Amino acid sequence: MEQTLDLPPGYTLVALRELGDAFAHAREIAAEAGAGTLVWVRRYDLVEFAVVLEPDEPLRSARRAFFAGMNALADAIAAHCPPEREVSFDWPDAIRFDAGLLGGGRLGWPAECTEDDIPSWLVFGVILRAAAMAHVPEVQAASGVSLLSEGFEIVDTDAIIESFTRHLMTAFDRWKERGFEAIARDYLERLPKSKAGERRGIDVNGDLLVGLPAGAAPERNSLVDALARASWYDPQARGPKFG
Repeated sequence: MEQTLDLPPGYTLVALRELGDAFAHAREIAAEAGAGTLVWVRRYDLVEFAVVLEPDEPLRSARRAFFAGMNALADAIAAHCPPEREVSFDWPDAIRFDAGLLGGGRLGWPAECTEDDIPSWLVFGVILRAAAMAHVPEVQAASGVSLLSEGFEIVDTDAIIESFTRHLMTAFDRWKERGFEAIARDYLERLPKSKAGERRGIDVNGDLLVGLPAGAAPERNSLVDALARASWYDPQARGPKFG
């Protein structure tokens, strides 16, 4: 029997072989497949999946769903990791585990969608390093981490995806009941401050606003520009960078 995932009601699983690309495939089928479609690549070395979302607000603000996805991912990792280990973010899309780069998230939307249009779909994609890469030099590999090298069990790799789907539903319920500020607060708690006394917030378009108590205008960090760079992602290796 082929490996599968135990997903809650509302999700539809699409499984790909090892050479598949979850993020690309989810974007290709998003318009027809609809919300809750989860595309998963069966790999031993990476945890790779993408989920289709259907927002009900313009793209400019709908992109904030990215933060709900990142929170759900961090919560899922934290639920299965060894005790007293820290899961943190690099703005906006990288996931670190005990300071080592583990992977990250991406967000896709229809190319023709303008900022003021409601996108017919969004795709939140994730890649985490599950196992150490045998072909990577030891010095280079030391700047990145993998789930198995950090004390996770092999069964945890699939369980993280299953846990993510439940945490994502909880995050969107939290957003609906308490507003986006609750999502922003959870995200910012895992984003280290670069200076003491910083005041951070996430704007309606998803940009990170960073100010100091002195009252100067806050510095704006563009979400769209940062997502386009995907600084954690190595397109040649099609996986997380080391470092």
